[in-house]
Amino acid sequence: MLTHDEKRDYIRMEVDCDITYKLASSNETKTGRCTTLSGAGVSFIADQAFATGLAMEVSIIPKTAITPPMTAFIEVVRSVKHDDDQYEIAAAIKSIKAS
Repeated sequence: MLTHDEKRDYIRMEVDCDITYKLASSNETKTGRCTTLSGAGVSFIADQAFATGLAMEVSIIPKTAITPPMTAFIEVVRSVKHDDDQYEIAAAIKSIKAS
């Protein structure tokens, strides 16, 4: 039997793929790196911090064509500055956009 100490409702997967993101109220799109993904949330590396509670739209672009891209509406949970002046953005997925 496998043991697992995960306390989340969904297991978090480590990923390394492109992600585009924009504020819900903007048409300006930027690109970052998606680092983790679960059924309830996503984290990615961006070039700026975002305020907690901010609504955004993200599109996760897998490295292979076998997996289709996913577009979701998210709410920022936290922004953590790294030493390289990049920010890790953690967010809750609020809904998945229909393709």
